[in-house]
Amino acid sequence: MSKISYFKQRDINSNEKISELLSKLPVFCADYIIGIENKTTPLTRLEYLHDLNNFFTFLTKEIAEFNCKQIKNLTYDDLAKISTTHIEYYLNYLSTYNMNDKQLSNGATAKARKLSAIRSLLNYFYRKDKIPANVSTKIDNPKLREKEIIRLEIDEIVKLLNNTENPENFTKRQKSYNNITKNRDTALLTLLLGTGIRVSECVGLNIDDIDFKINGFKITRKGGSQVILYFSDEVAKALKNYLQERLNNPNVDKDETALFLSLQNKRISVRAVEKLVKKYSESCIPLKHITPHKLRSTYGTNLYRETKDIYIVADVLGHKDVNTTKKHYAAISEDARRSVANVIKLRDKTKDN
Repeated sequence: MSKISYFKQRDINSNEKISELLSKLPVFCADYIIGIENKTTPLTRLEYLHDLNNFFTFLTKEIAEFNCKQIKNLTYDDLAKISTTHIEYYLNYLSTYNMNDKQLSNGATAKARKLSAIRSLLNYFYRKDKIPANVSTKIDNPKLREKEIIRLEIDEIVKLLNNTENPENFTKRQKSYNNITKNRDTALLTLLLGTGIRVSECVGLNIDDIDFKINGFKITRKGGSQVILYFSDEVAKALKNYLQERLNNPNVDKDETALFLSLQNKRISVRAVEKLVKKYSESCIPLKHITPHKLRSTYGTNLYRETKDIYIVADVLGHKDVNTTKKHYAAISEDARRSVANVIKLRDKTKDN
């Protein structure tokens, strides 16, 4: 494997997909992408283009004013024709629609993201005096319902890690794979639960990012900044146990720098980690839908309970906005409610009637 970092390679891949997608989109999209380049990552720009392509597909297929147009041939004049009604119809359309013979649906969060892409595009060209108005500013955001914060309790953390080392309810085939990946999976889950790093940060780790002298590791945050985080002796033990196996594996290419490897001895993917978490958690904690992000929330909650300092939690989790961090310790409010349950006495038996 080349020595290009995981995140650099991801940017390269995203830029290649951007170029491919731009060849199918209106010419003005290229100007837009160049215009927002300094404020966004390649992955963000790619996601915007996918959402815009979806919107333009809707316009040319579902809206009479655009039916005679090909997406590639849309112009600034066409952008100027977009009305609030068109966008509102689009948001309604997103609830359930067909694409490539598949029925798709979007909830409020997905709709809000797609609306954001439209707003960004129209705002950019409005500021450049290419269109007379940005009509998307008149559209209300889809109402987002507060999602239940799902995280693991302490006994469930123990159960999950024990299940990784000695699986419950696994098939014979699953157990055979577990015998091969046990040390890797235990180290990976222990790291996620013990540091709260994002799954993308986890898969992007290289061996030389780990320093056991300080029990620390270097990660690349969203936006490309690098920070050093620290881990406990418990995490260090799991990592050392896996690394001994990893470094002594004769089937791994000597130039492979990734810390966590797939069964093909290549850098593990985000999707593979998501499946791994689901596999182990479903067999021992079936009533909770656990994802890598839920493990991050678990860490955030536990860290807040220990420190009572939201700013430390925000810093460790890499949140720029403390309000984002609050989602990770929402269970604290429940603890507070429980603690005052017996404060008010309705019939105090210690007093005389």
